[in-house]
Amino acid sequence: MHILVLGSSAGGGLPQWNCHCANCRAVREGDPAVSARTQSSIAVSENGTDWVLVNASPDILQQVRGAPELRGARAPRDSGIACVVLIDAQIDHCAGLLLLRERDTPLPVHATEPVWQDLCTGFPVGPMLAHYCGVTHHPIPIDGSSFRIDGLDHTRFTAIPLDSAAPPYSPHRQAPVAGDNIGLLIRNERTARQCFYAPGLGRVDARVREAMQAADLLLVDGTFWRDDEMQRLGLSRKRAADMGHLAQSGSHGMIAELDALPSFGARKVLIHINNTNPILREDGPERAELARRGIEVAHDGMHFTL
Repeated sequence: MHILVLGSSAGGGLPQWNCHCANCRAVREGDPAVSARTQSSIAVSENGTDWVLVNASPDILQQVRGAPELRGARAPRDSGIACVVLIDAQIDHCAGLLLLRERDTPLPVHATEPVWQDLCTGFPVGPMLAHYCGVTHHPIPIDGSSFRIDGLDHTRFTAIPLDSAAPPYSPHRQAPVAGDNIGLLIRNERTARQCFYAPGLGRVDARVREAMQAADLLLVDGTFWRDDEMQRLGLSRKRAADMGHLAQSGSHGMIAELDALPSFGARKVLIHINNTNPILREDGPERAELARRGIEVAHDGMHFTL
């Protein structure tokens, strides 16, 4: 099973178009210690030809240009993207659906019922695409049962409901429901190896901890280093927790959760990294601390084989 990181940044990317934080300035000035990143998405394949797109970011066109595996060339109009799986209804994970409208057949979209409702109402991507290629919705179960995707005969997906935040346009924004946000446990049945993908994670509960312990590869929320990161920089009044993200630092942060996992060789990778996060600086003390703990920082183009 192949897993390709298409985008490793949080919403807005790096550099963000209107941001002048230290990291965004560093990228614009060509500082080699900070690399540009597109918005969060991965792709999964068994054969290296047919790919499941997990999240369709606004940067999907740039990501396809940078990933020859996804282009396909079996017909005058073709793509290696077989379908899309959505983990939530946030703009940075769904807006790219509109850029896939030139398909000749309806786009298969796997999403939970709450996410699909948001994409038919508050952010009506589904009805909009009905005027173009159309969409075939495949409901994702959130009761712990797994689901499969056509073309990936030996891959099993299991949704793990997460404690995070629904989009501002969702009716569930102030009253979250199960299925607003999910993580994905992706299992290669041939090798019995698994990946846990959770770019938006507000709290590690028992179900999440069990999924993390079972995974050989973790691609988990790396949005903020500190809970008050945006407040300290004067960029927002909100804390990381208010936005549905578990900060890395602190006694109950993501680093502590990853440190507590059994030591059996699983790769621990932070993904969905906000442009303000100091871990983006390769020569910084925060990156050095992660390295000491065996935690990696995702970048666009990373390729894993499980």
